[in-house]
Parts: sequence; C-alpha cells; structure tokens
Amino acid sequence: MSKIDFSLLIAKAVRHVSSTVTSQTSAVTLGQNILRLDRDRAVGPVAELVDGLLQAAVEQEASDIHIEPASAGDSLRVRLRVDGFLRPVPGIAEPIPAVLLPNIINRLKVMSHLDTTERRLPQDGRFSFAANKAGRVMAAVDVRVSVIPVLYGEKAVLRLLNLVSARRLESLDLSPDNEAILRRWCRLSGGLVLVTGPVGSGKTTTLYGVLSELDADTRNIVTVEDPVECAIDGINQMAADEDYLTFPRALRSVLRQDPDVVLVGEIRDEETAEIAVRAALTGRLILSTLHTADSVGVVTRLLEMGIKPYLLAATLAGAMGQRLLRRLCPHCREEYTPAAGSAEAEFINKAVGNGEACRGKFYRAVKGNQACPVCGGSGYHGRIPIHELLPVNDEFSGAIVRGAGAKELREIAIASGFKSMAADGIAKAAAGLTTVAEVERSLYGMV
Repeated sequence: MSKIDFSLLIAKAVRHVSSTVTSQTSAVTLGQNILRLDRDRAVGPVAELVDGLLQAAVEQEASDIHIEPASAGDSLRVRLRVDGFLRPVPGIAEPIPAVLLPNIINRLKVMSHLDTTERRLPQDGRFSFAANKAGRVMAAVDVRVSVIPVLYGEKAVLRLLNLVSARRLESLDLSPDNEAILRRWCRLSGGLVLVTGPVGSGKTTTLYGVLSELDADTRNIVTVEDPVECAIDGINQMAADEDYLTFPRALRSVLRQDPDVVLVGEIRDEETAEIAVRAALTGRLILSTLHTADSVGVVTRLLEMGIKPYLLAATLAGAMGQRLLRRLCPHCREEYTPAAGSAEAEFINKAVGNGEACRGKFYRAVKGNQACPVCGGSGYHGRIPIHELLPVNDEFSGAIVRGAGAKELREIAIASGFKSMAADGIAKAAAGLTTVAEVERSLYGMV
C-alpha cells in the first residue's frame, strides 16, 4: 500500500479548483489558469496530486499510467499498468471528481511542453522527473506522454521509462543456451538480427542489452528510434518521427556515417525493410524489431514486404521471439502436479514434446495473502521473459530461397535444435519462476 495520502491530495485539489471557479469560468479555462499558477509557483494542489500519481507508479513498478474520464464524465479514473495488467492506484478508493480532469491533463501538457489550448487533436510529448523509492532518490525517470480527445474530455497515457534501464544480457533471464546464441550474434560483423513480439514484450530492452555487449570504443554504433527510450553512453542515438525525419530518411543518412552497427527501432514499412536488408548485405550489423507472432514469422513478413528471397537468405542472421509473463511471488506459491490427461498436461507435453514432462512438479500462485510485503496478495510480482532464438544456417537459408512455407521452416529449425517460446516458458514454470497458465495466456491470449 502506498504511503501517499491521496484522499488529502484530492481534497486539497478540489478545494483549490472550487475556490477558483466563477460563474464565467469554464472547467477547461480553469484548468489552464490553475496550471499557469502551479507552474509559476512550482508547487500547487494539482501539481502535488500529479506528483503523487507519478510517485505511486514508481512504487508499484508500473509501466504506464492511464488517466481518463469515467461514469459518463461524472468522475475521473486513474489506473496503473503493473505486470501487464491495469489496476487501480493503491490509496484511491473513492471516485475522483471530474472537475479535476482538465486540470490534471493541462498540468501534464505543461510538463510535456504541449499546447494547453489544443483539445481536439492528439498530442505527444515527454518529460523527466526524479523519483523516490525505498527512501532514496532514484535516477531520472523519463515519461512519454500521449493525450487524445475522447467523449467527455481528454485521456492521457504516461509511459514510464527509466533512463538508466539498459541492461546487460546476463540480467535478461535468458536460458544458458539462448544466451550463448545471442552472444554469438553480438560478435557478428554483419547481417540482420531481428527481435519480434507484440507491443510491450520487452523487445527494446533486449536490443539495448545487445548494445551493451558491443564495444563502442572500436565500433561506430548508431541507433534510429522513435522515440529514443534510453540514453546510452558511447552510442550515437537519433530520434526519428513520422513527419519529417522518417525511418527511411534517417537510415539513409546514418549509412553515410560509416557505421559498424545500426539499431533501427522498428521496421514498419517496405522502404525501411529494403534499406535495412541492403545495409546488412554490405557488411553492417543491423538490429531491429518486427511485429510477428514468432521468430519464424519474420521470414513471411519480410517476404510480404517485398524483400527478395535471395536477399533475405543472404542477410538474415537470426530472429528472436519473446513475450513477458508475470513472475511468481516466491512467498506465495505452492507446488502441484498437473492431472494426467488434463488440458494443462496436454499443453505441457505438446510444448516440450515429451509425454513424461507433466509428471514433474510445477508451481501456481496462492492469492489473497494481503500481508505479503512483495506481492500484496496478488501472487505475482514483476515480470519474466520467455524467448525463442532462431539461428539461420545453410539449410534454413536454402529453404527461404526455394520459397518454403512457415511450417517447413519451423520443422527445419527444430531439427537443428530450435526451442520454442512455449518450451522455454514450461522450463521456467517448472523452475517456479512463473506458471503454466501464464505461459498459455501470453502465447495464446487467454486472460
């Protein structure tokens, strides 16, 4: 439970708003006036409430904050995305008065250098703040802000990005075999390495981990990102956008800078894919992300984007698929054995490919322990990734050239020792790090 007294903060903000309201002042105009007052004095009831929400998000290790109108505009709802799920802010039990919504939104706009008078179009910005956790000041946390107009007002989503969150490979919870493959890719002098997965699956964190393994003193490493999510010493990082400095334009400029390694934040279109593949063909190591269901799907997606099979076969060095699962609380878990013949046992056997697999012990969450200092009764705390790494050998490249389908490509990969995300997830579930249900949910979308 957060130690922030949100009842007091909300009451102070409402009193302040109410005392400023006149019969001629609209709620929206009021929001602008109060924000100017808060900014000039650096402290004010609305500013204190926003700071409290940011602090609560840090304490809960949230990745996002959602602020939106609720109950047909009669109240304001604030939720935190923790471990992949949205949940209420601890300490806020009662609905927040709707009169605070324009003031909170405008406070965020001022902090993000957005236009407080524009309420009909989406806006994007960012800001940084110094957070406190466990009684000590953390490094600055970068916040990416998105504001959109919705029915009954505006909705803001804040994504929290720790500016020092670049991790080394050993902290990414890779299995020993997968870590060895990824380290081998880090030593490549050229080729295309792609990380795949849905939004929020940790692709950028993985690529930053790869960058941390590269020697920035002897290699010219450049990134093109939209936006730059983490500043890394020794690496040249460029922020792309959708209007002027697009990914293709930025990538062409970067390739004239004599790079050894180029990280492209995301391959979004045919032009970016073409440039990335041809750059890899010239002996540069190209790292990027792609939205596909799994690592083998990289081949199908790039071919659909117009990449010639012979070019893809010549440049693709490896593909990595990943998902994020909730991590079991070590204090709130129990052992059990899946019942023979159950759907869970069948899923385990299919993932591992061994009929004896479900005879071992697995773990599941024991929820309701509200006194647990780690998970607070949810049974989970934090997240853990599962991976599948697809090295591209001569046989796989030959199959790409002759137009093999996804099923045949996967069979070739398995024959070469490829292990799926499902198998990696089952291994981590057997180790007590997560649950079989979490593996199934992350791969097949069952909530």
